Amino acid sequence: MPDLHANMPIAHAGDDLKTARCAVILLHGRGSSAEDILGLAENFYNKRIAFLAPQAANNTWYPYSFLAPIEQNEPWLSSAIARVTGLVQNCMAAGIQRNSIVVCGFSQGACLATESVARHPAHYGALIAFTGGLIGPSDLELQHDGSLAATRALFSSGDPDPHVPWPRVEASARELERMGAQVELMRHPGRPHTIAKEELEVARSLIFSLL
Repeated sequence: MPDLHANMPIAHAGDDLKTARCAVILLHGRGSSAEDILGLAENFYNKRIAFLAPQAANNTWYPYSFLAPIEQNEPWLSSAIARVTGLVQNCMAAGIQRNSIVVCGFSQGACLATESVARHPAHYGALIAFTGGLIGPSDLELQHDGSLAATRALFSSGDPDPHVPWPRVEASARELERMGAQVELMRHPGRPHTIAKEELEVARSLIFSLL
């Protein structure tokens, strides 16, 4: 299968990987860009943090809803997950421990972040899912093998949200908690499809705890 996202550019901000204490991988939403999501780095800036934002091919990680049958989103989805796991490996090769790596995304990027961490479980610094959850149709059993013990996870979303149903956010949080993650769940009634100030504050505290 074609590796659709493999050769797309990566936007960088903050410290160099070789000298950083912590790395934050930022995953943009559908129709957005690496440069857009990299703007979040302003809220999390610290001179010891390296920020990496990969660009999705055609500005989308996969073509259909994250609730569509998984096979409909292939080979895009597998390529997207490989891109995330490859960036994690690059950070580790540069000397950053996995437990100092944060995988963070918004909307489609949050779904990709959650699915990538669940499919490749280990002790990550954190998962931050701004309006997202595990990928697959509503009737799919959300069960993954492996342990996320000591990984901290933040799930934060509006309810209702036009793209991500709150029950899927809750179910995803439960599954990662079952896998051993330390999960914080934030529900924002009536919040539009965006990232609110209070969400950024919680995420910043989580990231800075790794320094």
